[in-house]
Amino acid sequence: MLFNSFSFALFLPVVFALYWFVFNKNHKAQNILLLLSSYFFYACWDWRFLFLLIFSTALDYYSGIRIARATKQKNRKIWFWLSIGINIGFLGVFKYYNFFAENMAALLAQFGMKAHPTLLQVILPVGISFYTFHGLSYVIDVYKNRIKEERNFADYAVFVSFFPLLVAGPIERATHLLPQIKKTRYFDYAYAVSGLRQILWGLFKKIVIADNCAEMANELFNYTSGHNGSALWLGALFFTFQIYGDFSGYSDIALGTARLFGIDLLRNFAYPYFSRDIAEFWRRWHISLSSWFRDYVYIPLGGSKVALWKQIRNTFIIFILSGFWHGAQWTFIAWGVLNALYFMPLLLFRNNRKHIDIVAPNSLFPGFREALSIALTFILTMIAWVFFRAQDMQHAWLYLKGMFSKTIFQVPNIQNMPKALMVLAFIGLFTGIEWLGRRHTFALEGLTKQTKGLQYLIYLTLILVIFVFAGSPQQFIYFQF
Repeated sequence: MLFNSFSFALFLPVVFALYWFVFNKNHKAQNILLLLSSYFFYACWDWRFLFLLIFSTALDYYSGIRIARATKQKNRKIWFWLSIGINIGFLGVFKYYNFFAENMAALLAQFGMKAHPTLLQVILPVGISFYTFHGLSYVIDVYKNRIKEERNFADYAVFVSFFPLLVAGPIERATHLLPQIKKTRYFDYAYAVSGLRQILWGLFKKIVIADNCAEMANELFNYTSGHNGSALWLGALFFTFQIYGDFSGYSDIALGTARLFGIDLLRNFAYPYFSRDIAEFWRRWHISLSSWFRDYVYIPLGGSKVALWKQIRNTFIIFILSGFWHGAQWTFIAWGVLNALYFMPLLLFRNNRKHIDIVAPNSLFPGFREALSIALTFILTMIAWVFFRAQDMQHAWLYLKGMFSKTIFQVPNIQNMPKALMVLAFIGLFTGIEWLGRRHTFALEGLTKQTKGLQYLIYLTLILVIFVFAGSPQQFIYFQF
């Protein structure tokens, strides 16, 4: 069930009406409704994998209780590692087994040994990386005594499978979401309107920006050898805005939908393309994943409080893991390594926390030096996205070779140039709106300061643009992860 589908447009109001008008006086019933609605939402993708979700949820729920009850550290460790092992095992089987099997066979072939690995013909369960990380964070936090074990299975299951975040995040923490699930929630009109406003902005990002950019990016990435360098640069630009509009649009819809039910989810994007260096970019892009790796991998490895060579090691570990988390392909690993290399000068010269606040907080335009830093960071990010989008490493090198060929100075040989120009115009408009709204958690949030008439005019204009200029429907990119 896609957020931008007719079925979701029916599903959401029904759940909302039951939640606030039928079960509004019964907090436990509200949570049961959220749980059943979330399982129905997930079953719409493939009902068979619903059992995997329920099993993973039950495993971590029971492990948390056994860890808390254990009087000996040995028993705590047994249940802790049992939960961690099974969760990672599921990811290994469904997501990474074929990758390791194929690459091991290729490695053995280099030494003259033939191997014929048995590959699994299985569908990757949608959202498995997201709900697995929910469970891992909970078990780790219980083991580290950061949170008490949850005894109510329904409450815990809602934390893991709350439908706005179930299939593509944000990756929540038990310390943040569980207390909200357990407390009584009251309808807040202003909060709900804010949620609707964020949903509208997310739909615009997805349907107008991401889906239109996808059409152009697909043409240029799928037929790389037939295009000159300038066209390939545009292809990289289109994908750069496709993935941002797609994933941040999904996050906006998820956060806005959660607000309709009185729940606050973790912010996942904070205008990353206005970053002045790669460190700032990663504090603003997929924040819930970046902070997850920071808190559960980077800091336990010593973080930045160890020798310089260990800091370098730790940085490469989290970036490679981040790439591998996205998929079992060398292109994702290369993407992670490249971002780690981008990060190295900042780490070596202790400049990785230089830019914490938003750019140009007290002025309309950035200074020349800031604008140059934003442009350089954006170009480096765009180059890295080529690995993320490419079919394989050979395709990535072919694409980059074309980008940096002499044909970069030619007129782009794009077949549908009028469409490309229209999409570029939308990118420019979108970037301008985001720039003006960068002081807020999402671009349209600042509309509360405008008159009601202007607000409604903007809403109607966005709705009209969504219907008139919608791109060809595309599945959300992060559903594959």
